[in-house]
Amino acid sequence: MKVRKVPQRMCVGCQEMMGKKELIRIVRTPENQIEIDLTGKKSGRGAYICAKEECLTKAVKGKRLEKAFKQAISPEVIEALRQGLINK
Repeated sequence: MKVRKVPQRMCVGCQEMMGKKELIRIVRTPENQIEIDLTGKKSGRGAYICAKEECLTKAVKGKRLEKAFKQAISPEVIEALRQGLINK
């Protein structure tokens, strides 16, 4: 049998490369809404993050999410993402 290559993605918080299935995808939809994509198949610009609150804090503090999505992110959206990561 042929061994399949596991897709690798970088966490925007801790900047570590991990398997795509280990990370959570955050997506900016075509309507410019930012939300968590648990399926990994929603259309839009995506960024990957670990399921740890510390990684989200690092990504927000370093403005890495804003750079990934090429737009400013409101504090309400950040809090919604934080709640989504905690509940996941």
